Amino acid sequence: MRRNKLRVTGAVVVSTALVLGAAACGGDDKSGGSGDELTIGFMGDLTGENSGIVIPPSQGAQLAVDQYNATNPKVKIKIKKYDSQGKGEQAVPLAKQAITKDKVVAMIGPAFSGESAQVGPVLEEGKIPSVSPSATNAALGTKGWKFWHRIVGNDNAQGEGIGTFILNGLSAKKVFVINDQSEYGKPLAETVKATVTKGGATVTEDAIDPNGSDFSSAVNKAKAAKADAIFFGGYYAAGGKLIKQLREAGVKGRFLSGDGSLDKGLAKGAGGTTADGSAIGCPCLIDPTGTASPKSKTFAEQYKAKYNTDTAIYSAEGYDAATAFIEAIKAGNDTAEKINEYLSKIDVPGVSKQIKFTPQGEPAAADVYIYQVKGDTLPLLGKAAEAKIG
Repeated sequence: MRRNKLRVTGAVVVSTALVLGAAACGGDDKSGGSGDELTIGFMGDLTGENSGIVIPPSQGAQLAVDQYNATNPKVKIKIKKYDSQGKGEQAVPLAKQAITKDKVVAMIGPAFSGESAQVGPVLEEGKIPSVSPSATNAALGTKGWKFWHRIVGNDNAQGEGIGTFILNGLSAKKVFVINDQSEYGKPLAETVKATVTKGGATVTEDAIDPNGSDFSSAVNKAKAAKADAIFFGGYYAAGGKLIKQLREAGVKGRFLSGDGSLDKGLAKGAGGTTADGSAIGCPCLIDPTGTASPKSKTFAEQYKAKYNTDTAIYSAEGYDAATAFIEAIKAGNDTAEKINEYLSKIDVPGVSKQIKFTPQGEPAAADVYIYQVKGDTLPLLGKAAEAKIG
């Protein structure tokens, strides 16, 4: 998932070097707290229009840390949260503050792909290990960063999974693909397009400005295409409005989207039950009933007890991202560079998957799941290759 259309420029890297030069490398300093406490950051959109898909991983991470601290360990952990609102221009200075002032030894996040692309060089220069619970842009794993990781599968896996479901689960022959022109939505849409095209479907496409209010151009093209399935690469704030306008125009094709739309806000934006029947793909496991595994069941119960709400998008991945750092600290690693070194060999069970990373920082395993919109609920249909929809 991930937001923001800002480009990564040389200026970001240059300014990073200037700010961090005086502070040396954050990873060399055994700070991040006082004495027996280390500070881990969490960065993402906590108050913006798409905060609904960032608050759950933030809560999951906090739960993991609170449980660890409750064991009265020798070294406790504090989470410091940085509200970037998913915007690179806010995320970059916050990352610099985290390194030079707050002395974090690790960062959970950034949550979105656009901000991750801009903050990555800052954390890399500062030698601060990061684990994103939700940034899915595939290109992030090709930067050669040594301190970057994610616990969630990338958009190549997600797009292929959703495309496979469109072909097999829906048996769609005509597919209309729309993207929001973001660093998240556009490449995800391209992967879905490539997958269904390879499978023999006819594809037409268009793009929208997610900050706009009139999507009539794309809606009219979708209507003319008479598509069986309409895939939107983007976030729920725009996705809800798009569904509403499609249905008002009489477009009947099944609406689908990726993890950026896996939020109750999609149905709210569409207006009541208008979004019902939509299918949302995600390389994340949302299992509020705890049916996937005993560990998932325990997590769902503990999350509900703490927050009085069911687990949601990326809550399990936020928990697992925090767990990766907790395991490193439990093993006696108290500097950023030592924590990063530990991440290269970690291999422990998580809630969403086995916590293990490739040399590129990608998760070693990445399943894609399909969810269906039913009112304000998002029940799990199953893995993308097996799911069916009525």
